[in-house]
Order: sequence, then structure tokens, then C-alpha cells
Amino acid sequence: PPYFHTPFPPIMIERISRVALLLLIGTVAQNDAFVVPNGRGGVTTTAKTSWPFVTPRRVVRLHAVESDTAPASTASSPTASKPAATLGLITFDLDDTLYPIAPVIEEANAAFARTMAKFGYEGIESTQIDITAKEIRAAMPEEEAAALTHTQIRELAIRKELEKAMLKRKLQETADEWATQVSYLADVVVQYAKKWASTAVSDSVVNAIVNAWEMERHHAAERHLYTEILEVLADLKQKYPGVVIGAVTDGKANPMFMTFTLAQYFDFCMSWEDDQGSRSKFFKELSNVEGNADLKWIYNAANEKYKKLKQASVAISEANPENNNDSGSSDDQAPTDIWIHVGDDLAYDVGGSASVGARTILLELADKYEQTARHRFDNLEDVLKLPTWSTSTTIELIRRKSMNQQAEQQVDEKIGFLSQLPDAIDRIVTKVAEEEADVGP
Repeated sequence: PPYFHTPFPPIMIERISRVALLLLIGTVAQNDAFVVPNGRGGVTTTAKTSWPFVTPRRVVRLHAVESDTAPASTASSPTASKPAATLGLITFDLDDTLYPIAPVIEEANAAFARTMAKFGYEGIESTQIDITAKEIRAAMPEEEAAALTHTQIRELAIRKELEKAMLKRKLQETADEWATQVSYLADVVVQYAKKWASTAVSDSVVNAIVNAWEMERHHAAERHLYTEILEVLADLKQKYPGVVIGAVTDGKANPMFMTFTLAQYFDFCMSWEDDQGSRSKFFKELSNVEGNADLKWIYNAANEKYKKLKQASVAISEANPENNNDSGSSDDQAPTDIWIHVGDDLAYDVGGSASVGARTILLELADKYEQTARHRFDNLEDVLKLPTWSTSTTIELIRRKSMNQQAEQQVDEKIGFLSQLPDAIDRIVTKVAEEEADVGP
């Protein structure tokens, strides 16, 4: 070979040749450039080469091409257009939205009866807790009864059942001691026994039974979870990686406690019972002014929770050196965060969330989903057709039906199968993005 006749070693000749070749290719790549759209209203100048190991010496982002022959300019360009709106927050109702409420309550009531038996109060039917709850509400002034939380009415019903069981036992013991029948006991004895029973119930026993009921309610909800919902939630997290998923409920159910199913997807849960003052105010308005009760408070609380979670996420991201760059957007440049609420109740879910700016999806699901809550408004004339688990008074339901009618105009999407939920969400996101594009920056 020729390099044997040169004073340089073969390895040096080979390295010099490689360097020269790379310099030649780099020069050609730098001088032979073209522009391509960058997806943000401008173009990108980049090297036109098919060599995979050649990196362009610079990439210039432009928002306009002034001339076909003019060299690429590195001067500062106008501010980029605002990114398209994106899904920031999606909240769900729980009962009859993620699982059917009727079998869940039925199994929780069965746990109530089992726990009562463990404390020595046998023979109590599982449905008795619902019957007693309705009796308690019926005996109260309407406004006071409506303002009771689900937890409060449940505690009162359990305490009442314990009092009845203890009274029955006390009267039987007294009759046995006097060698007579319970029906022959004097009224003064019966009244004294009732007074004793009302004070003899242990708070710790009441709390233990309430806890057993609530624990079984969460377990039953996991067992009866609608089959599509986990896949839908997983798809949401994948398609919208930064989305925050929350729950808004008027009871004490909490997806964060459903560790085998929902907990991994939910970021927070807001319960009406967290703000008893606002809840009581709502039911007073519902009682006094037909169809004019304000539900903004619970949804404003959910929105504030979302903002705090988002701020924390941004702070963590900024604290990570790997995420620090010059491409961050200002608040004016940040995309609009879309909020969508999903539920089965026109008044509470649609009307309430829409009043604070959320987009809404109403779930009027097919019969196979066994929804019962929304059908209460179809049978107001016949109390016997109301679900056994419902403790709402007929007057309360009539007023809520009026709210339902007002909320019908605030439905953005209505679906009959949960498999349709991702498409409904996508349609809302697309619609909002198009509306913003029409308005302009």
C-alpha cells in the first residue's frame, strides 16, 4: 500500500483520513440545508443529509421565511401562539357512576346485621337500618332532616336499633323476674326501661358497627365495580399523562380506600361531609327555594384542590435539574386546563359542576348497569317503587326534580355505556380547543 512509503505510521494515516472525511461531510451538510414546519406556526432549518452520524451544527427555529434565498436568521421572533387546550382535571361521582349503589348498600347492610349479632343483638334484619333511617327522618322537621349527612343518619339508625334491642332485652328480663309477660308490665316500668336503654348504648359499640358498615361498603364497591371503568381510567392516564383524577361525592365513599382497584388512579376525593356548614346551607336553600339551591361550594373546593396539586407538581418539576430549560412557558402561554365532571345525577353532578365552569358528561347507562338513583324521579307518586336504600323524602326528591330540569341544558355529553366515555372526553377536549382557536390569542 502507498502509506508504507510515507514516514507516518499506518494508524495515524487512517485517523487523518477519517477526520478529513467527517470535515468534508459536515461542511456539505452545513451548506445544504432546508426548512420544515415545526408544528408551532413556524419552520425549522436543519441539515439535509442522510448520514445518521452527522449532527447539524445548529438548528434555527423561525416563525416565518422572509425569502427563499435569504439566509436563516437567528434573531428573536414573535411570541409563539398559545398551546391548545388540554384535559387538566376530570372528576367523577361515585355511586351509580363507577358501581351500582343498590347491591353495595345491600351488602353493607348485611355487614351491619352480622356485626350487631357479634355484639349479642341477634335477629336483626339487614334492611332494618334503612327502615329505621327513614322513620327518623320522617319524624324530624323537614329542613333538619334534609340537612343530615349520610353518616349522621346511619349513626342515628344504628343507635336506635341498639336501643330497641336493649329495651326488648331489659323488658324481658324484668318480666321474667316478676314471673309475668312483657305485655302485662306497667306503663311506668316500660317508660323507665326506655329511658335506661337510651343512655345504656355505648358510643364505642355504635362506632364499631358504623366502621364495619363503611368498610364493607368500600369492599362491596370494589366487587361491583363496573367492568370497563379500570380500563377507561388507565387509558385516560396514558392519553393525558398530566391529568388529575378526583372524586366528588355527597357521602363517605372514597376511592382512595379502594386499594385493589380505584386507589391507583385517583388523586383526591372531596366529600360533601367535609364542609358541614355549606352542606346544611344547601339543604336549607333546597327546602325554602324550589330549584335554587347552590352547589358551587363543593365544586369550588374540588377546583382549589386541583390547583394545589398542580402547583405542587410544577414545583417538583422545576426543582428537578433535568427539567430546567429555556423552553418553559409563562402563565399567558400555558394551555387552558379543561375540567370535565362525570356523573349520573342531573342536579348534583351536571348542574353543580357546570355552575363553576366544568364541562359535563351525564351517565344514563343501559339497564345492565343497574342504576337506581336516577330512576327515583320517575316514581315519585308511588313510594313503594322507590329504592329501598334511599332515605330521601318525597318532598326533597320533588324539589331536586325541578333542579334536574334546569340542569338538562348544561349537559355537554350523554352516554349509555362506559366504553363510550373516552370518545366523549375527546370530543369535549377537541371542542374547547376549537373554540379557543376561533377566539384567537
